[in-house]
Amino acid sequence: MIVRIMTEGQYKLDDEVLAKVNELDNACVAAVEAGDEDGFHEHFEELLQLIRTQGQELADDDLHGSDVLIPPSDTSFAEAAADFTGEGLIPD
Repeated sequence: MIVRIMTEGQYKLDDEVLAKVNELDNACVAAVEAGDEDGFHEHFEELLQLIRTQGQELADDDLHGSDVLIPPSDTSFAEAAADFTGEGLIPD
């Protein structure tokens, strides 16, 4: 799967990394639903770091479409409430 962190770049994730990212995505949804701003930011930063360190970064001129758009790292808790709902960014 190819994910794009908005304002940063695209990363190709293998199934094992994708499963971990999905777990963190679900944790972000749970934190937003619970009104836990600190918990959201903790899980979201972990999600971003996992993508950056375990994903294969694609070149800027790579023309693959993104399967999932990840909000930028400076996403506020209020903005997260619009994105991290239901199944989250990555459907189960």
